Amino acid sequence: MIKMLHDKGFRSEHAYTAAFMSIGLSIATWALSLNAEPGAGIARADRWGIFIGEWAPTFFGLGLALSHYEQQDGTLTASVRDIRAAKERQQEAM
Repeated sequence: MIKMLHDKGFRSEHAYTAAFMSIGLSIATWALSLNAEPGAGIARADRWGIFIGEWAPTFFGLGLALSHYEQQDGTLTASVRDIRAAKERQQEAM
């Protein structure tokens, strides 16, 4: 699965960005739910915040797995464009 994500251009930086965005979204969702649904109480706002907040560890885990794959593959510092160009050169050489 990690190889497939990497081959499709999903990089560790993308996963880390999604994780940090998830943290911000969790706080925003909690605040919006608290204000938008005043009768529902803080418990409902907490559940929304926790639900979105659970995404962050998943994205961090994917980021770590992709980072390990990129280190082994030698593409950790390469851009997606560089990787695609290298694959195209490989295919042309065959």
